[in-house]
Amino acid sequence: MAEIGLLLKAALPSLPVVGQLPGVRKAPLEGFTGLTRERPPVTVERDHVDAYASVCGFPAKDTVPLPYPHMLAFPLHMAIMTDAAFPAPAIGTVHLENSITGHRPIGIGEELAVSASVGAPLPHPKGTVFEFVTTVRAADEVVWESTSTYLRRGRGDESASAGSSFPDARPTGTVWRLPADLGRQYAAVSGDHNPIHLYPLTAKALGFPRQIAHGMWSKARCIAALENRLPDAVRVDVAFKKPILLPGKVELGSSPVEGGYAFALTNPSSGAPHLAGRTTAL
Repeated sequence: MAEIGLLLKAALPSLPVVGQLPGVRKAPLEGFTGLTRERPPVTVERDHVDAYASVCGFPAKDTVPLPYPHMLAFPLHMAIMTDAAFPAPAIGTVHLENSITGHRPIGIGEELAVSASVGAPLPHPKGTVFEFVTTVRAADEVVWESTSTYLRRGRGDESASAGSSFPDARPTGTVWRLPADLGRQYAAVSGDHNPIHLYPLTAKALGFPRQIAHGMWSKARCIAALENRLPDAVRVDVAFKKPILLPGKVELGSSPVEGGYAFALTNPSSGAPHLAGRTTAL
């Protein structure tokens, strides 16, 4: 329920009139240098890991799926985005890219310290980007890291980088049929109840024809498909492309490349890209 309250708070600055009310106004972009949040040590619980694994296509194991620590970091990301000092509302800020580095498997029952920070905004051809860096430690050992890149659309800089590029991934013929309630299933385990993922009505209110899949679910589902080919120490980078409308179908692509695999999700009818990425052994 705490995450739902944060998302309602996050939505307010995006709505006409409401964004102008006292107490909702966000700080200006100019002069923003960053924010950091930490959470008390958290113990990895089997029930939650198993629920996440089931939604994302991972087998039940005694170690957590590679993307799972993002679940522990998400409340920190929301706390930063809903802080009045952060110069953009969370709703309407687009998740462009995500990079995960797993230094070793994390076991069920381990106690982890999780911190997240964002620095000064960076230019982008379509607006401004913010890079959220998460670090997960077991005792004094860094076991997991990630960078989530978010875009706030607006006046851009055409000379700035538009983001990462990845090798082509060959279609595999594997097509996943995604149910209409997939966003609600993932929200139940992730805490990400962004309205664009839940129902046609809530998605339409924010400009989508119907609800869309979470980007981090699509990344997790690809990692699950490749998991038995990945080493214990690995980096996985993705760029999120076109939204995946629910219900819908996506096709997995995968090709070996130097040091790992290129992978992709596309529309099986049109070939339109939803996600592109690659793995790199450490």
